[in-house]
Amino acid sequence: MINVKEPGLMTTVQDNGRNGYYSFGMPPSGAMDKYSFIVANLLVGNDENAAVLEATYLGPTLEFDCETTIAVTGGEIPPKLNGEPFGLWKPVHVEKGDVLSFNFVKSGTRVYIAVAGGIDVPIKMGSRSTYTLCGIGGFEGRALQKGDLLKTGEASNPPASTEITLSEELIPKYGNRHEIRVIMGLCSYRLTEESKKKFFDIEWTVTPDANRVGYRFKGEPLEFVEREQPFGAGSDPSNVTDLGYPIGSIQIPAGIEPIALLNDAVTGGGYATIATIISIDLFKMGQIKSNDKVKFIEVSLDEAIEARKELNGKLDKVKETIKTVSIGG
Repeated sequence: MINVKEPGLMTTVQDNGRNGYYSFGMPPSGAMDKYSFIVANLLVGNDENAAVLEATYLGPTLEFDCETTIAVTGGEIPPKLNGEPFGLWKPVHVEKGDVLSFNFVKSGTRVYIAVAGGIDVPIKMGSRSTYTLCGIGGFEGRALQKGDLLKTGEASNPPASTEITLSEELIPKYGNRHEIRVIMGLCSYRLTEESKKKFFDIEWTVTPDANRVGYRFKGEPLEFVEREQPFGAGSDPSNVTDLGYPIGSIQIPAGIEPIALLNDAVTGGGYATIATIISIDLFKMGQIKSNDKVKFIEVSLDEAIEARKELNGKLDKVKETIKTVSIGG
């Protein structure tokens, strides 16, 4: 068992997501930064999809009631074991009674805390992920609270050696300026040519309205092509007849403050969605915080697929590193 002494700001149980129910209006939820999520699980010997804790800005304080192995990955929210700092992106052995805590965030937004065996909560619609808006999945469908007791399962494999060190190329770095790649499409025809160009020229600022549902950006107003609105669409130029929203799609209500829809967002609606963030850069979005600057970069589908191959190559290198280091210390 893991005793939640302090819950942190927003700590939830997440896995790879609730896939296969999008057409029914159920978003996937799941880890926002899947690269960090997968690596954390690999380091402790778990299946890649095992449930972990995702903590935002301020990490939790956790007491372990048995000997186990943990790994903390993601943003730089420095972890401590019994008050002593330790490194991210590597396995760490903990004893019964040890307490994990965190310092204040230095860069990035979210950390992933993997425990050998994974967090054992009931599977709901094929996933252990928490979707707080509907109160399903995870631990009682909500963020952790003080006094919660978490069960852990059985690890699929022995954890990696605590001596393991991942190379710098395998550990992301997070600043306060970001380039996020998108594929233009969907309802981009609704923007004027000038506004399409402006969308990519502007360095957008992330507003405080940034969470698992979506990120809102502040910049300059964008203009829509004038037309008579079709039957079923709203009166605002940013409205279209209802359509599905892919994860990562960007809508611009009333032409101001674009919104990038993320893991816990609604699956459809009546706003024009002008572009979609490529899957690999969705992971980057999970580490962007309020007041950070974002520049959107247009790429082709082929470039997006190549980026995915590059990330999968990094995961292969992580696995190979773990294999080549002696298991179990």
